[in-house]
Amino acid sequence: MKRVVIGLSGGVDSSVAALLLKEKGYDVIGIFMRNWHDDSVIIDDECPWIEDSNDAILVAEKIGIPFQVIDLSKDYKERIVDYMFKEYQEGRTPNPDVLCNREIKFKLFLKAALQLNADYIATGHYCQKDSIKSTEGNVTHRLLAGADRNKDQSYFLCQLNQEQLSKALFPIGHLQKSEVRRIAKENGLATAEKKDSQGLCFIGKVKLPVFLQQELEPKEGKVKEIARDSMDIKPLNINDGISFTDDELEEISAETSFKDLSPETIGVHPGAHYFTVGQRKGLNIGGKKLPLFVLGTDTKENVLYVGQGEDHQGLYRNALKIKNEDISWLRTDMTLKEGEKKEYSVRIRYRQELRKATLLKKAGGLYIVFPTPEKSIAKGQFAAWYMDDELIGSGAIS
Repeated sequence: MKRVVIGLSGGVDSSVAALLLKEKGYDVIGIFMRNWHDDSVIIDDECPWIEDSNDAILVAEKIGIPFQVIDLSKDYKERIVDYMFKEYQEGRTPNPDVLCNREIKFKLFLKAALQLNADYIATGHYCQKDSIKSTEGNVTHRLLAGADRNKDQSYFLCQLNQEQLSKALFPIGHLQKSEVRRIAKENGLATAEKKDSQGLCFIGKVKLPVFLQQELEPKEGKVKEIARDSMDIKPLNINDGISFTDDELEEISAETSFKDLSPETIGVHPGAHYFTVGQRKGLNIGGKKLPLFVLGTDTKENVLYVGQGEDHQGLYRNALKIKNEDISWLRTDMTLKEGEKKEYSVRIRYRQELRKATLLKKAGGLYIVFPTPEKSIAKGQFAAWYMDDELIGSGAIS
């Protein structure tokens, strides 16, 4: 009998995942990961760890599987929270959920599971996995989108590698969310009607500036507005193919230098490191015809650049770059070599619609070029590329 250790989070998804594994005849062990201790930064009771762990215990008892709690809070602080602080301090936009899956669930949790002689670990992610074998007998594991397109979470797993994926099971990936809740209700699971958790992975809903102030002190600076008519980002004419020099790729993928556009100072902010590109809330500046959006952050000079309207041209870029050290190919057999290019579907945020784009591998890194300008590209975000429903690779935007 194959042994599976499942991360029981106290939510309905992992609860049903555990139930389905038990029904399939696996030897299932449930583990609750306690990764955070400071409840003072949580703004409501969306994800209190005590309630979650109690719900996980109730589910384990109902299903009839062993249960235990492991404390990974020290590693979570070092690998995820400290990473967040550092990224924001440098004016980048981190994605802690992506890193949490790579570093905590599919590294430390996987290590703990293997010490329990597990064959696999399982999670309640809405994604799917299959495996293909080459004529030489080599097995390649594929990460596929979840059947419920509204809940597909493959993006959050974009940094996994073949070894991690080989040990993973996603028992609810073929189901719709409504089916998961129905199964939970029919089997009397305590989490059947429980709301989905929101906010930071394993922490919950927080006021981000308050959370960041644990390490990043407020530092008042200027808010400067970029006029709507000062920019015009035009689509690239790439219908007949792409042929850019390395210098041209660097230019079109670089962040806009807003300070060269004669911005007008319109207010102050508490710290540029608390904001990210595309952000609307938290500026607290009124009197404008259209809502203000963050176009760029300069954490060295402590300046925020903003513009009126969600269609402001300053929110758009034609391309992005991923440095060589930040490129991750889940499908290592499809790695682009220097000088090669290929069209994929790309997203840079969870739930974002996939956009057609061309990937070009150069000596200095990987460039992703969009046929029409892409909105709110921010350094530090993860760009993930797909072929149909399969996630092929990803990387942090430089």
